[in-house]
Amino acid sequence: MSINNHFVIIQLSHTFYERKIIMTATVFYGSPRQARLEAAESLPAKLDLILDLLHLRDRVKDETVCLKLHVGNNIGYSTIHPIFVRKVVQAIKAGGGKPFIVDVDWDVEGCTARGYTSEVLDCPVYTSAGIDEKYCYTHEWEYKNMKTWKVAGMVEDASFLVNFAHVKGHPSCSFGAAFKNIALGCMVGETRSAIHDTNHYDKYWFKELCPDKSVMQKIVDSCPFGAVVIDRHDAEEMHVHFEPCNQCMRCVRVAPPGSLLIQPVNFHSFMEAMAISTAITLSTFEKEKAVHLALATHMTPMCDCFGFTTMPVTRDAGIFGSDDIVALDKAILDITAQHPLIPENLPTSIEIQPDAGHPFAQIHGRFKDPYVVVRYGEKLGLGSQDYELVDVLPVEDLGPQAKGYYISAK
Repeated sequence: MSINNHFVIIQLSHTFYERKIIMTATVFYGSPRQARLEAAESLPAKLDLILDLLHLRDRVKDETVCLKLHVGNNIGYSTIHPIFVRKVVQAIKAGGGKPFIVDVDWDVEGCTARGYTSEVLDCPVYTSAGIDEKYCYTHEWEYKNMKTWKVAGMVEDASFLVNFAHVKGHPSCSFGAAFKNIALGCMVGETRSAIHDTNHYDKYWFKELCPDKSVMQKIVDSCPFGAVVIDRHDAEEMHVHFEPCNQCMRCVRVAPPGSLLIQPVNFHSFMEAMAISTAITLSTFEKEKAVHLALATHMTPMCDCFGFTTMPVTRDAGIFGSDDIVALDKAILDITAQHPLIPENLPTSIEIQPDAGHPFAQIHGRFKDPYVVVRYGEKLGLGSQDYELVDVLPVEDLGPQAKGYYISAK
């Protein structure tokens, strides 16, 4: 056992683990590295081990299991490969569960072109709230501009949830994994839009301190990312597009003192809303009837919903699984924090900020600290940031030896 910053890495056999009493949250982990050129050491095989340790088959008998994926859209190819998805589906079926896959309507509409078919995945793929996104359940929770939250009907109708996320960057919160997959993906479009609008609830423009229209234009011109614009409905107001804003503060330096505020509260509002959204969705399932998985490979700077794939911005981190969504995302963040960005893989339009903290925050700005959402999640009682990381198949340091990859002709 070795201690590494905020978490404990345990390397042990499955038999020993089942006898051990764990006092904190457990996150199962499979490294992307292999010692041997063998399928048994690949990530899909490590997913099998994680599913075994989560006892998924034992927990889903007679359950209607919603497998929440993000299937992407257009020509994106960095979403979770169907091989991984089919393994989860087969494990659910082997345990006597009835699985189906859901995502938002506009992603499911063309998902067959990216390999997400019922024939390949061995279960149906549905739009989460119907083809017009009107099949939903309304929940009350007052937060800033939001009072109601509409959970997709196909999600809430299920009796068991498997949340399988692809890890990547995100322009609103710098990072997307298990929380984001539920928070945005399990709500209808109306609620998703309102979550994004929480950024604008706290006032950031004070027009009385900048009545000069020419100065307003200079503020707009100062932003190389097009993040600050004059409001299209009121020429005396300024509007900040928080997604492309990397908090470089060029605009603040041009604006009269106090007239324009670029402050953490506007960015953190989105992340707190994500935690609330996740809490609402998970509240519709019994505590032991939700499992969270995440694949951290080919991590790009933006969400998979952008409909295209760029080069990976950091090295692969592996595959993760836990019953605790807070611990899962925290473990992913802790491991990816140790991997530097690959600058030559980033789009040339992105301005890296080396002092912003986590590599994803270096892309999107320091106020988009990816740890914020897990802190809010823990505060809401969704899990613990204290966890043990169990490496399901530790990589052996074998040194040079015969490769063993010769395949004879038949």
